Amino acid sequence: MLSDNATAAPPNFEEALAALRPSLYRFALSQLRNATWAEDVVSETLLAALEKPSAFAGNSSLKTWVTGILKHKIIDQLRKQQREVQVETSEDSSADEALEALFDQQGHWVSPQSHWGEPAATLERTDFFRVLELCLDKLPANTARIFMMREWLELETDEICKELAISTSNCWVMLYRARMRLKECLELNWFGAVAA
Repeated sequence: MLSDNATAAPPNFEEALAALRPSLYRFALSQLRNATWAEDVVSETLLAALEKPSAFAGNSSLKTWVTGILKHKIIDQLRKQQREVQVETSEDSSADEALEALFDQQGHWVSPQSHWGEPAATLERTDFFRVLELCLDKLPANTARIFMMREWLELETDEICKELAISTSNCWVMLYRARMRLKECLELNWFGAVAA
């Protein structure tokens, strides 16, 4: 049952939150790599939203607001369970070969960078985030995880290295690879499609 503050929330607030559960769980699982922890943080997130629906001011979409709560729950879980996470460090060699194909012998792009459009307008488009999520799914799991920890969860590099038991240089290499692969994927599947 909702508290007395529930009148500020949309009339279908509980249903809308329930509909977000699968995508919240997928995101949490990709970051935590543990189904139990992912379920726990999603449950805590939804409970927090249900306990204070009046905190949702409508300044953003419900998904953005709930994902912001989830982000903090994931960070708390990562910090709490630092030593229990096991991570594979092997990389997909075929992905490395594809990345190398983007550069010539001198390290320059093989093809010129395409026009990326107006960033503020692009970020507001829901379809962009769907394509970005698909591109993240194509990355090796550890590479995607490090990218999301750095760019979405805004963890510092030393926190990521400590959490995943990797060196700083390995972290930076994996972040570089993630950015290059995401750039290629987005140019092919989003920016190229927008231009066409």
